[in-house]
Amino acid sequence: MFKVLILIAPKDFRDEEFQESFDACKNAGFNVTVASVTTDVCVGMFGARVTPDCSIDEVDASQFDAIIVVGGSGTPVLKQYPKVLQIVQNAAAQNKILAAICLGPIVLAKAGVLRGKRATVFSSGVSEIKSGGAEYVPEPVVIDGNLITADGPDAAARFGETVVKALMSKS
Repeated sequence: MFKVLILIAPKDFRDEEFQESFDACKNAGFNVTVASVTTDVCVGMFGARVTPDCSIDEVDASQFDAIIVVGGSGTPVLKQYPKVLQIVQNAAAQNKILAAICLGPIVLAKAGVLRGKRATVFSSGVSEIKSGGAEYVPEPVVIDGNLITADGPDAAARFGETVVKALMSKS
């Protein structure tokens, strides 16, 4: 059974991006762990309330097959945490599936894992992923090797399905 880590901001993550990713992975029979910078209840932009299973401080990327960074207006705060950047860097170094949606790719850019990769992001994050070395592709979902990025909530269902397909193809 595949193990997936979903990283969310403590507040203002995008509800449907979290839910679509979570549901796609759960429905595929994957073991899903939700982490944030706190174990307190995290609140989405539209009021979703999610209690993380663990803090980022307890996460070891090697224990997961995929890492998903959920977007939303609160997501940029995640790039301020060295442990979040370390999780992303370790996942990339270990050839894990690394997926990010909406503003999530800016966290990947800050971690330095987008250099030379094709990626997409929510419109307000384009310059940031480009400065992180990514080739911006204006598509809803972009796959480059083990990297999966999506541009926002309208792509959430397809993003979740793409992560599931990528993991299934590894088995």
